[in-house]
Amino acid sequence: MSALPANPLLPLPISQYREGNTGIPYAHVLDSGRPGPQTAITALVHGNEVCGAHALDLLFREKFQPAAGRLTLIFCNVAAYTRFDPNEPTASRFVDEDMNRVWGANALDSTRRSIELDRAREIEPLLAEVDLLLDLHSMQQPSPPLMLAGPLAKGRAFAAQVGVPATVVADQGHKAGLRMRDYGGFGDPDSTKNALLVECGQHWDQASRGVAIETMFRFLHAVGQASAADLARHQLAPAPQAVQKFVEVTDAITIATEDFSFAQPYSGLESIPRAGTVIAHDGSTPIKTPYDDCVLIMPTKRLKPGQTAVRLGRYIAA
Repeated sequence: MSALPANPLLPLPISQYREGNTGIPYAHVLDSGRPGPQTAITALVHGNEVCGAHALDLLFREKFQPAAGRLTLIFCNVAAYTRFDPNEPTASRFVDEDMNRVWGANALDSTRRSIELDRAREIEPLLAEVDLLLDLHSMQQPSPPLMLAGPLAKGRAFAAQVGVPATVVADQGHKAGLRMRDYGGFGDPDSTKNALLVECGQHWDQASRGVAIETMFRFLHAVGQASAADLARHQLAPAPQAVQKFVEVTDAITIATEDFSFAQPYSGLESIPRAGTVIAHDGSTPIKTPYDDCVLIMPTKRLKPGQTAVRLGRYIAA
């Protein structure tokens, strides 16, 4: 259980977006009527990561229309989102299972059923048509925003094109299952399809809403669906002010026992100077940094076997 901070960013009503134009609840396609890319912005893959819902709500309230191509907007795990309880705010992450671990064929094409897997199958036909995806998330810990670009060079290039956030993580994902941003052609080095996942800050931090909105508009501008005037209307400079840094993930620490603990209260992006530093214990096994200047990425509070405890990386040239 995690307590909400003072003045938290809370869920907002989205029932007005249930009936879209796709035949799929909470999924809308905005068609410019002009040639251009097929793009998508997704929110609420995790029901407690509310900044994405706020960002999509803004597009709807502004009656945004893409300048070219088609833009698909999806509120994903609404079943979890609508179960939000301020006394147990993290419990609405999912209902049955993590929706961001079910995007491999081994799950989607199986006979297994869950709330999240059924919803993934429902929206998969829309994602299969998408060329470029932005998936909006937030984090457990107070941490600077991160762009997760995946393991391929095309993901890093796309992150640089969008230009925010300032830290880009090149990573393989999770052993527990495939993420949406790695689904299909997004994770294929020979495909022109591409995807980014942005972690906008801590779940309940008001600033995460602003990060989600800026990243969304810079994504839309990068793909030719939003104009410089759209950026200016939201007080966004033509180009991002911060220079991006890129971190390549080399190791993902998967929890093996019920007795896992970190050596310090890490929140993320700490750089550990010396190789061999103990950062955690998994039962009686010490977890040590494999090299100097090792960067800790998104340490979790969900310390359960099979979960990714933390990812380890090092800064690389863009």
